[in-house]
Order: sequence, then structure tokens, then C-alpha cells
Amino acid sequence: MGQVEDLSRKHHSLEEAIEEENAHPFPDQGKIGQLKREKLRIKDIMEHHVSS
Repeated sequence: MGQVEDLSRKHHSLEEAIEEENAHPFPDQGKIGQLKREKLRIKDIMEHHVSS
């Protein structure tokens, strides 16, 4: 279960990074897209571990 907790923390960290980037006057949409893709990848991994 430790790996899922680590992934959950990373997922939360990515959410904070997305919010922080969006707070800038001119957010970097490329960076936001990259962060969102990574966040989705981690979510998929977490769901796979939970369903296993």
C-alpha cells in the first residue's frame, strides 16, 4: 500500500504545481499540459494498483 500512498502524494503535488502555474499572469500552457498528463498517468497507475 506504500506505493499507492507515494503516488497519491505525487498526484497531489502535481495538482499544486498546476494551480501555482495557473496563478501566474501568463501561465505556460505547455507546462500545464505536461503536468496534467503526468497527473493522469499517475492516477491510472493508482487505479491499477487499487484494482489489483
